[in-house]
Amino acid sequence: MRALLQRVSGASVLIDTTEKQEIGCGLVVLVGIEEADSEEDIIWLIKKIMTLRIFRDVDGKMNLSVKDIDGDLLVVSQFTLHASTRKGNRPSFIKAAKPEQAVPLYLKFIEECKIHFPKGVRTGKFGANMEITLTNDGPVTIWLDSKNRE
Repeated sequence: MRALLQRVSGASVLIDTTEKQEIGCGLVVLVGIEEADSEEDIIWLIKKIMTLRIFRDVDGKMNLSVKDIDGDLLVVSQFTLHASTRKGNRPSFIKAAKPEQAVPLYLKFIEECKIHFPKGVRTGKFGANMEITLTNDGPVTIWLDSKNRE
């Protein structure tokens, strides 16, 4: 499972041009699910997202987590995080999980986020056309991969 975190001062997602979800200061979390992923990957990623110290403290140093600042989360499914560009110019998404497997894991990811972030978690909609607007704070963008835990 892969996640791309973006520290934001605000963000929103427009789903199928009708439904809008918004957050203030916090993280936009783009989540990509592959065939080999399981609930173990979800637990590892959420723990890492909760505790990653990427927000500024009073001295301006990145010393606080999203949980420390009582920040918001905007979680959006993003199968293109598993793009392979090894051959040719058209990305291959063969490692991305099919919807039958990905949807339950995505919903479980959201459910677990809501447990750890009772303030609220906003989400996109799996498989929908979404337009994300964000104000990247820093900018700070972090890549996490549960199969490559660096």
